[in-house]
Amino acid sequence: MFVLADHLLHPEGDALPRDIDARTTSALLARGIACRAPVSGAVYGTLLNDRATLDALGDALHAAPYKAPPQAPILYLKPRNTLAGHRARVVVPDDTAGVEVGASLGIVIGRTATRVSADRASDHIAGYTLVADLSVPHASVYRPSVRLRARDGFCVIGPAVVAARHVATPDNLDIEVALNGQPTFTASTASSVRNVAQLLADVTDFMTLSAGDVITLGVRHGSPVAHIGDIATLSIGNLPPLVVSFVGVDEHAGEPS
Repeated sequence: MFVLADHLLHPEGDALPRDIDARTTSALLARGIACRAPVSGAVYGTLLNDRATLDALGDALHAAPYKAPPQAPILYLKPRNTLAGHRARVVVPDDTAGVEVGASLGIVIGRTATRVSADRASDHIAGYTLVADLSVPHASVYRPSVRLRARDGFCVIGPAVVAARHVATPDNLDIEVALNGQPTFTASTASSVRNVAQLLADVTDFMTLSAGDVITLGVRHGSPVAHIGDIATLSIGNLPPLVVSFVGVDEHAGEPS
């Protein structure tokens, strides 16, 4: 089991994460500390779980290659090389295209979940975290591309995992992405096609999620694009904000800014 009392934070340089209260978490983050990703399980992104995204695709959903709206959750793996933590420095592979900054709610599994019903889904959730699900911008979302979504540092998680008891309304949280201190994007988890409970029910109908795994609620439509030199601050509800810096290929990814 993955048991969480309060806020799980993994400051850079510490051997293990700390389970600490909200006040201590805020004080540490206010000092500008960098963190590692606070989780170590598998991380799964969820595609097309946003009503605005489906609306934007419109009739294209009924044409090739999609042919029909998705009938089950569409998942993609964010492999270990993509994982990074608060204040990570992420390399922009092509500054002309930039990097799409998708702010997504991360659902952290507390115990093994197989064929979980929606009304029991909360029993399997340890907490929530903020995920910067990054990708190279692209028009087609058919068969998610590893080359575009799985580059080094393209899944920044944290700063903390917040115990589920502190997040009363995960299905109605405001989302904001600010670039260089200026808010550029707002959305809400309320636009999800499948809410948290239904997503876990539908996913665990065909695969098992283990304690410590993370599944995202999905990126919202219209996420902003960052370029070299930008600093993105992602916020969801009252979760501690997540900061990511974007650098050129001649700089080192993953180092704190």
